[in-house]
Amino acid sequence: MSFRIHALPLEPFAPLFALFDDALHAHGARRVVADGRPVYPCRVSLQDATEGERLVLLHHQHQSADTPYRAAGPIYVREAAVVATPDVDEVPQLLRRRLLSLRAYDARGMMVWADVRPGEELEAGIAELFAIDRTEYLHLHYAKPGCYACRVTRA
Repeated sequence: MSFRIHALPLEPFAPLFALFDDALHAHGARRVVADGRPVYPCRVSLQDATEGERLVLLHHQHQSADTPYRAAGPIYVREAAVVATPDVDEVPQLLRRRLLSLRAYDARGMMVWADVRPGEELEAGIAELFAIDRTEYLHLHYAKPGCYACRVTRA
């Protein structure tokens, strides 16, 4: 089963970097400077921020379906982010290094099934969830903090 991982687009977030801190706070966002730990995963570049990089931490609605599974949560976006466009069946290293929650949704945005896998086993988890006929797309989350990571579709 071929798949494609989708990062978030940069356009909705780019204007935030020009805002002063009080304006960011009004949007419920915060400016963050990475301290070198691999805990600042950018949802646009699908890369961890390196020490000293500036990011914005904000609340983002990643599951906008009008169902009980509508969901939002915190995400990081690197100021220097370039949108990641992984090839078919390519898994960014950012995902390989983490424990992931895989959530399968149908075309209406209702959850079909879910699983938890180490990033090294991501392809097997994706294949199992896409083997369920009703599965339209997947969302990956970082299992420990529970934050949204990216979307996965059939290629």
